[in-house]
Amino acid sequence: MSNTKKTVSILTVITASIFMMVLGGCKKDDPATPPARQTSYNLKAKDVLGVTGIVTFTETSNTTTTVSITLTGAPSGIHPAEICMNSAIEGGAVSIALNSVDATGHGSTAITAMTYSQLVVYDGFLKVLKSAAEPGVILAQGDIGGNVITSTNKTYILDTIGTFGVSGTALFEKRVNGNTLVTISLIGAIVGDVYPATINLGSIASIGGGPVVKVLNNVDGTTGKSYTNIRKLDSGTVITYDNWLVYDGYINIYQTAASPGNIICHGNIGSN
Repeated sequence: MSNTKKTVSILTVITASIFMMVLGGCKKDDPATPPARQTSYNLKAKDVLGVTGIVTFTETSNTTTTVSITLTGAPSGIHPAEICMNSAIEGGAVSIALNSVDATGHGSTAITAMTYSQLVVYDGFLKVLKSAAEPGVILAQGDIGGNVITSTNKTYILDTIGTFGVSGTALFEKRVNGNTLVTISLIGAIVGDVYPATINLGSIASIGGGPVVKVLNNVDGTTGKSYTNIRKLDSGTVITYDNWLVYDGYINIYQTAASPGNIICHGNIGSN
């Protein structure tokens, strides 16, 4: 009788153990750890043709972000990399020095100077240099964070004046932070020439012309292009992309800096 009781007790324990194991196996798995937040930006060729790349910000902790760079078409060697203030068009001081891109075209840096959330809205750009000995040669660069160009844009026509035969367009593009990239594209420009450009108050029909409110970067006659990032008017007044859409203004392109009276093409913008 005693042996029977012992056997029953042992069987009960085994059964209970198996039951618990089965229950444990049927429990739902713990929720998976959320994937790390990640944002990538393109890097475009600057001073060396054929070089492109991509930089990826990965949030590895609340205080650490890994910045990974991959270049394609880069020359051999070690290439310094840095995050800088302002947009790539403007240029700016180095805010964070990154580990160099190695001979394989890859570079990775864990940074704590800024969090992931700060980096993805940062007013800056990233550039990769040819070498420490040639810091003035930029292989590739790209805007990051708040300076990224959105899909919101507006194009204005620039009509030729007289017999100059130069016409073109002015493309206004909105950045994430609300600033504006203005790209002038001319047709009929002379290779080697440089054409000043301005945004003026009023319309092209204004008698005597309106005052200059923003001096744009000169148009390169060889490429027919000019790029200007606009945050403020020359007076210091802050102006956003949305403001430009209703602005009472026009653009002038001049023959030379020495002959500001010779306007070769122009076009209304904003509310005009």
